Amino acid sequence: MEIERKFLISHLPDDLDEYPFHLIEQAYLCTSPVVRIRRQDHDYILTYKGSGMMSREEYNLPLTPEAYQHLLAKADGTILTKKRYLIPLEQGLKIELDLFDGEWSGLILAEVEFPNEETARNFIPPNWFIKDVTFDGRYHNSWLSQHHPGQD
Repeated sequence: MEIERKFLISHLPDDLDEYPFHLIEQAYLCTSPVVRIRRQDHDYILTYKGSGMMSREEYNLPLTPEAYQHLLAKADGTILTKKRYLIPLEQGLKIELDLFDGEWSGLILAEVEFPNEETARNFIPPNWFIKDVTFDGRYHNSWLSQHHPGQD
């Protein structure tokens, strides 16, 4: 089960370069249900996500680089690329701060994953989080892959 909230932010942290990051490329084979492939640094993953906005089932399976390339050729829509910074928070939580490249360059989303829905509902975001977009489907990566900036 994946339980996460998404936010738009007002500014990047001053010390962003001090945090670890991943380089991510991901594409979608299907958006309903979500079937995604991802290259994260040197790891390759096939993901299935069930329906839902804040909470949904998620299953990850490893892929070989060859299988990833084979499936990438079959993907629909835009291949998303982003740099994901990992910023620790209290209570063992962390911010996954995504800075998108390519077609969605300039889009920045902060995601926080939670161990349960109660923790997610009670979360008080940092003051640089300006808008909760958890329930706005336009900020799901699967939606971004099928649309272009400025298109609703």
